[in-house]
Amino acid sequence: MSELSVTGIEQHLKEFIDPLTGNSIVSNKALKNLTLVNGELRVELILGYPAAGVKEQLEAEVTAHLQQLDGINSVEVTISWIIKPHAVQKGVKLMNGVKNMVAVASGKGGVGKSTTSVNLALALVAEGARVGILDADIYGPSQPTMLGISGRPSSPDGRTIQPMESHGLQVMSVGFLVDEDTPMILRGPMVTQALGQLLNDTNWDDLDYLIIDMPPGTGDIHLTLAQTVPVTGSVVVTTPQDIALIDAKKGLKMFEKVDIPVLGIIENMSLHICSNCQHEEAIFGQGGGEAMAQQYGVEFLGALPLDISIRTSTDTGTPTVALDPDSQISVIYRKMARKLAASLSVKAKDFSGKIPNIVIN
Repeated sequence: MSELSVTGIEQHLKEFIDPLTGNSIVSNKALKNLTLVNGELRVELILGYPAAGVKEQLEAEVTAHLQQLDGINSVEVTISWIIKPHAVQKGVKLMNGVKNMVAVASGKGGVGKSTTSVNLALALVAEGARVGILDADIYGPSQPTMLGISGRPSSPDGRTIQPMESHGLQVMSVGFLVDEDTPMILRGPMVTQALGQLLNDTNWDDLDYLIIDMPPGTGDIHLTLAQTVPVTGSVVVTTPQDIALIDAKKGLKMFEKVDIPVLGIIENMSLHICSNCQHEEAIFGQGGGEAMAQQYGVEFLGALPLDISIRTSTDTGTPTVALDPDSQISVIYRKMARKLAASLSVKAKDFSGKIPNIVIN
């Protein structure tokens, strides 16, 4: 294959825009191998985000794009993915066992942040990533119930903790360490210390993403995360209601002030569809989350309906994405997870793990 032919095919491939990142698939550095033998073209693409749900579709679209070239008898495109660590706040080092941390916050309670967090985490698993979830709501941990986990985590050495597992997720929560009806009566410094122990003393096992289910508000825990924990990015969950949007905007501005990029906004409880007559009604208003995303120039990851099945599935310990992976709601969660991961994939990468230690004897 001549150099000109290589250049010509690569130039043609540069015209193919990755629908999730909005960039050329070549400028995303996804092209890893390209060979042409006797008119048979083989192309290997490695994405920076998990994409099991669209892998075959994307392979078919790239194949069709390359088949436009003259002189090619057949095209074979294979797509896989490798998730790499991305840059975090200055002066904060990455944590062992975790490539990327994503904080999911809301600014206020009652908008479905924890439900969204766990389904996002499960959606990333379904897309082909290794994922964990940290329940950072020390006062009101809900992930043990939502994931149907009981019992206490084990400690292999008396110092560190093995994460619990459920539906393919690695999970840690203060709810595993106290009885369900025991209140956590702690002042600010003790809360941040407890969060630090949950995060740093857990033996996270080679996670591509650790989803952090944040408590409501913009208090001590949020500041601790911003100053000491390597957070790669954040997601803001809101409802279309004006009152929720006011607090969601405060959460977004908080992340901006502490140099944690906002990867996207999710609008929860966007539209209610009556289970009997299928009548649609915007109970909490409409379009508020998307308008907020446009106002602040961040990605709108998607909107979720107000649906009783989302609530009942988490109450019984098997969230929607795990219970009914082919449902329309699960499809929405997976689309949002792909957009979130793709948005993160184009951010600056962290190369600190590749810099060798220099020892002078």
